[in-house]
Amino acid sequence: MKYNRLIYTLAALLFLAALSLPTTGRAQFINPTAAGTLRSTFENTTDTTSYEVDSTYRRLTISRYFKSLAHKDTMTLSNVFFGAMVLPGTGQIYNRDYWKLPIVYGTLGGCIGGAVAFNQKWKKNGNTRDKDMRNILIWGAVASYWGQLADLTVSYKSYQDPLPARASFLSSLVPGLGQAYNGDYWHIPIYYAGFMVSGYCWVFNQKQYKRYRNIYREIGEGTYTGHVTSENAVWFRDYYRRNRDYSVLATTLIYILNVIDANVFAHFAHFDISDDITFNIQPAIIAPEIPQSGFYTYNPAYNPAYNSTKFGVTMGIRF
Repeated sequence: MKYNRLIYTLAALLFLAALSLPTTGRAQFINPTAAGTLRSTFENTTDTTSYEVDSTYRRLTISRYFKSLAHKDTMTLSNVFFGAMVLPGTGQIYNRDYWKLPIVYGTLGGCIGGAVAFNQKWKKNGNTRDKDMRNILIWGAVASYWGQLADLTVSYKSYQDPLPARASFLSSLVPGLGQAYNGDYWHIPIYYAGFMVSGYCWVFNQKQYKRYRNIYREIGEGTYTGHVTSENAVWFRDYYRRNRDYSVLATTLIYILNVIDANVFAHFAHFDISDDITFNIQPAIIAPEIPQSGFYTYNPAYNPAYNSTKFGVTMGIRF
């Protein structure tokens, strides 16, 4: 029970954190009927479609969240995503994909209900088949929950492409998917190679840790017949456990770097990086420069050179 309370508490804190995120409306459609916001029109340079962009800086509240679900206001993709983490299906409501709601709630509710039922049967008769069905349905519920997050991320409408928030959430759901969305396909093998190496180290060190942990227990029980001493068993146990923890940390860092990479390169996609690099030299007229002193204004009569207009050249680099 204490773990369930911890999960509920973390979920509530996550929901409140999502509601506290500010929205600037940079990547969203704005409902023209929403009141109380300043509007400006964004003209897409690639087509003739005009989108309204919220130019205000307003913090999302619970009332505004549900008002946005009623399509009387707007939210950024981040707010929609974190809200759907706590209230599954709300992303489909915000995206107006109402026909997907029976699929989301049907699969999610059916898998959870079936898992509870098979768990009760397994406790009564101890049949491993019921236990396996319970585990399968639990994973089915996880897949349904994951699927509704992926669906709302892909279906979210935005004038900006690639959208940094979309790239970040895609990479958080499936590592490398954000890089594919950005078109940076060559990044994907690098991250998966990192996952394979860190994953191998994780499995290897975990296996060795369990081995020497069991040896140490057998030595204490007097059932061990090998040549490893108690001191060596303790040393190797702690050594492989420490390396296993480093492997877990490395895997986590690679995962986080994968998300950051997708976000950063999605931002870079909107910079105008041109191959046209030029160096220009042209004549110019230089205006008189009259220096100032701390106690008196410099009198150009003392030096007529300061009172004359000069001709020279300017140099400019365009990139």
